[in-house]
Amino acid sequence: MSELVIKNLHVEVASKEILKGVDLSLKEGETLALLGPNGHGKSTLLAAIMGNPAYKVTEGSILLDGDDVLKMSVDARSKAGVFLAMQYPSEIPGLNSADFLKAAMNAHREKPMSLFEFYASLQTAYKAMGIPFEMSKRNLNEGFSGGEKKRNEMLQMKLLKPKFAMLDEIDSGLDVDAMVVVAKAIEEEQKRGAGFLVVSHYARLYNMIKPTRAAVLINGRIAVNGGVELIEKIDTEGYEWIKRDLGIEVEKETDVPMNTVSIGACATRIAVNDKK
Repeated sequence: MSELVIKNLHVEVASKEILKGVDLSLKEGETLALLGPNGHGKSTLLAAIMGNPAYKVTEGSILLDGDDVLKMSVDARSKAGVFLAMQYPSEIPGLNSADFLKAAMNAHREKPMSLFEFYASLQTAYKAMGIPFEMSKRNLNEGFSGGEKKRNEMLQMKLLKPKFAMLDEIDSGLDVDAMVVVAKAIEEEQKRGAGFLVVSHYARLYNMIKPTRAAVLINGRIAVNGGVELIEKIDTEGYEWIKRDLGIEVEKETDVPMNTVSIGACATRIAVNDKK
């Protein structure tokens, strides 16, 4: 069974230390919900694992089945089975979506797939994600809505079939119907045995995909590792209990009280109540 192991990971962005010694592991078949307030390092962790050059690893290690991920190029990490669905997918003018997907799929194979096999796989994936197949003729993400970009990220995941998929707020900006489609795509990959590291501010997605465990990232470190009950605790209490129960002072990105904003659902309820 494959395993992704992160030990004492320190990461800087623009000379500012964001991650300050993260220890985390993930096995194939597990779905780990990564929780934490904004600005505490969740997206930084995912970007560092994938190899974004803007994120400088200054200390620690990332191992995939014992192999040093930090010595791998970004494409080598992808070929090894690591995938990142980005929070803000880029538009790439001049790059045809179908050509991009074909090149990506062939890069993961010893022999290029036939044109028939490729288009059969592509049509199946587009249908599953509820994306019109005609969009495969457009440039990658160019002119796509936020929701279409997120579905397109999941379409790539379905085609590449990674060992470990990291999802950075893949549900933000999605309506209910699109959320159901995304959750179903995740569920299918879970059944295949893929491991997931999922960042979300919405309890609704976690309720749909049923994580096997959860971790809370506070002040650039994993403050708590535990079961899925952590999701409900944070959704109902916010993050103030971290200080109360663990003695950890939670650094605040804004002046919003930490006990009024949890993983998103609390904030939604507050907004609804304010309108009554």
